Amino acid sequence: MPYEWSTPPRGADPDISLSLWPHRSLPRRGFAAFVLGTFTLITIPLYPLLGTVVLWGLLPFMLAAVGGIWWALEHSYRSARVTEELVISPDEVHLTRTNPRGDVQEWDCNRYWARVQMHPKGGPVEHYITLKGSDREVEIGAFLSEDERKALYGELSDALRPPSPMAG
Repeated sequence: MPYEWSTPPRGADPDISLSLWPHRSLPRRGFAAFVLGTFTLITIPLYPLLGTVVLWGLLPFMLAAVGGIWWALEHSYRSARVTEELVISPDEVHLTRTNPRGDVQEWDCNRYWARVQMHPKGGPVEHYITLKGSDREVEIGAFLSEDERKALYGELSDALRPPSPMAG
């Protein structure tokens, strides 16, 4: 899963932290191999045209197609540089989101008032998860898959549950 708890949600440590990041199914080496493979395969139909004027007519379109694939994959890598860090302490909940361009958004709330909510429909994605508190509602994990958001919702609910008086 593209998220990791520093301690289990029911851990004994006073601070629990959660790191979230988008899933990368194509590593950088795979990216280079894919673009090279695409270039190689797209040039195969051009071999019989070597030495003809038709080659020069088709070549720009073939190169534009490879360039478009490279640009789209590179754009995907840039937009996936988002990370989210959630720290749950005994008194406070703090969420920090670092966006792809490097700007940082933060949200703080008293742990007692913090609530996690799942919106099965109506959000930008199905089973949209938000944290609510301090008169503000913020999203968390919108870049995760639907199944990952469902699992995260249960784990966040457990982590934000107040410790029982008997556990002390």
